[in-house]
Amino acid sequence: MVNVGAKRATSREAVARGRVFMHASTLKLIRSHTAAKGDVLTVAKIAAIGAAKRTDELIPLAHSLVLDCVDVEFSFDDAGPSVGIEVRVASSGKTGVEMEALAAVAVAGLTIYDMLKAVDRGMVIGEIALWEKRGGRSGVYRR
Repeated sequence: MVNVGAKRATSREAVARGRVFMHASTLKLIRSHTAAKGDVLTVAKIAAIGAAKRTDELIPLAHSLVLDCVDVEFSFDDAGPSVGIEVRVASSGKTGVEMEALAAVAVAGLTIYDMLKAVDRGMVIGEIALWEKRGGRSGVYRR
């Protein structure tokens, strides 16, 4: 792990996004809340928050962080068809929260897949990327 002991604590924020591509009929199940396993996006949101909070357990060299906020938003693309995932993570600390935001997006996507795999094994989780970060020595990054 990188030694961050001498660094000053600052406000930090990161935004990551991803997308789960699926059949139109699968997207319809999500929108109508009729998936057999239940409310797909509520479960995916809870999973994303849990992943952000436990990123240090998933990524071997990630620091343990106290998070101030994890905000999870979903969007629909009927033309895709797909579900967009956006996670914003904020913390006041000595290291950034990019990995927490990225891990949350990935786990939200995996959760969507898990909840719908019985009806659509061909789903694709992709386009996971950091879109924004603020704070720390390197300042602001925007994709």
